[in-house]
Amino acid sequence: KPPPLDAEEPNKVAEAVTSWGLDYVVLTSVDRDDLVDQGAGHFRKVVQRLKELSGGGTGETENDNDNGEKKDKKKAIIVEALTPDFCGELDLVTQVATSGLDVYAHNIETVERLTPRVRDRRAGYQQSLNVLGHVKQVNPNVLTKTSIMLGLGETDEEIRTTMQQLRENDVDVVTFGQYLQPSRRHLPVKEYVTPEKFEEWRVEAEERFGFKYCASGPLVRSSYKAGEFFLKNMVREKKREREEAALAAAVV
Repeated sequence: KPPPLDAEEPNKVAEAVTSWGLDYVVLTSVDRDDLVDQGAGHFRKVVQRLKELSGGGTGETENDNDNGEKKDKKKAIIVEALTPDFCGELDLVTQVATSGLDVYAHNIETVERLTPRVRDRRAGYQQSLNVLGHVKQVNPNVLTKTSIMLGLGETDEEIRTTMQQLRENDVDVVTFGQYLQPSRRHLPVKEYVTPEKFEEWRVEAEERFGFKYCASGPLVRSSYKAGEFFLKNMVREKKREREEAALAAAVV
């Protein structure tokens, strides 16, 4: 059985991350099905403490003070949480989705047909779709993100069906990467997808299905460095749009 949660971990993580001067951080965890809330409350506390110590917001430059001097304030951090499915318990998903994070990531991993073979028996294809869809229902302002491994024997039409179902659940970002067999005990690789095919999937994801962003390549993983710049700009643009809408409503 895993050890109890460290009550000081939210402080420790937040203090460490803010001291590094980062403007984008990805939080993830092991599954904690042994806990009543499966770790959702702990996730929430870490995000909230990070936002508190970094000044909240989306990592934009601080405004000048009344004397025209820059405020001495720590850089705001954009927070992405890569979460388990919390066994489909949507009240636990809500705890994380409304914690103040900017990007909610949960990986669907593969197409529906292959899910029973690829993923843990407690996971489910529809369950993951429900998680991602629920996030947008309780927090329309957060960006949602998922990842799909290719090379497990999926067909092109199955990939397209998965993308369509993700968009029907308002998922904003998808990443495609090559499945690699971790050990002989794991599923074998059925196909090594070419870089050209990965590029075709990127174009199709963005232009046909309307994902706001797609990172696609053999070595791409769910938390992909090249995507952070784009995601940072997306988060900041959404914040500006909300502020402008609120200002316009106040004027009216």
